Amino acid sequence: QVQLVESGGGLVQAGESLRLSCTASGRTFSSYAMGWFRQAPGKEREVVAAINWVGENTYYAEFVKGRFTISRDNAKNTLYLQMNSLKPEDSARYYCAASTLSRTVLAFQSAYNYWGQGTQVTVSS
Repeated sequence: QVQLVESGGGLVQAGESLRLSCTASGRTFSSYAMGWFRQAPGKEREVVAAINWVGENTYYAEFVKGRFTISRDNAKNTLYLQMNSLKPEDSARYYCAASTLSRTVLAFQSAYNYWGQGTQVTVSS
């Protein structure tokens, strides 16, 4: 079992930054891949970024490349998402996810078997 708790969301203006955190407990954090997803009202949940078990390999959705950075600190059991140059269209509920089925970078939702409750990010124009 893996428990995931996100934090760091909030209301910011366009162009500002936020850093999301996801703290994991349960199974050894360094043994599984992680990802960030988001879901806006009326839209399907989509992948934002993903990272492998040691943090060497990453994946980014095209719409966040150059603005967002995913990272992990295995000593602190924590996953991060640094979000810069935020846009109103980035407004969504952001979820972290863990895949205990693989250690590689995974960009599709079905690969993840544990999910957090999410943290809301709202970007005003």
